[in-house]
Amino acid sequence: LGIPEDGNLAGRLFISAGLGGMSGAQGKAAEIAGAASIVAEVDDSRIETRYSQGWVSHRTGELAEAVKIAQEHQAAGKPCAVAYHGNIVDLLEYVCDHGIHVDLLSDQTSCHVPYDGGYCPQGLSFEQRTRMLDEDPEQFARLVDKTLQHHYELVCRLHDRGTYFFDYGNAFLKAVYD
Repeated sequence: LGIPEDGNLAGRLFISAGLGGMSGAQGKAAEIAGAASIVAEVDDSRIETRYSQGWVSHRTGELAEAVKIAQEHQAAGKPCAVAYHGNIVDLLEYVCDHGIHVDLLSDQTSCHVPYDGGYCPQGLSFEQRTRMLDEDPEQFARLVDKTLQHHYELVCRLHDRGTYFFDYGNAFLKAVYD
């Protein structure tokens, strides 16, 4: 990103997904590094936990609001961690469709177990995902595959626009490959 060794991520936008388990640290890490960040999460209870712990500074279920908050902080060179209650694929579609530059992009959903509920298909709420896992696991797996493919395509689009993507060790790229 051309940041000097003694610099930080002030004025940069970082987007990721997942606020459960170890991925809950993403927002706080972004703030420590000086970035404006948005972390998508489908399970509102995870957002509430991270918000009450102070690991995210803002929370919203509205795409436009999440992006506005992050962009205001980005323009001011001030860090923030916005928890977006929704699917990462919806967030990535939004930034692509609105020409929003993303400096850093990652994903920390539980892609090591995508068919066991670690990855939520686009178009399903967390509750719908949980129900479908129980009632129709084959259809759930098909929706996971479809969403992973689209997610990957969006990552590639953003990469072509200058975004630096990194797999955070959650097996996102392996899940896409599989």
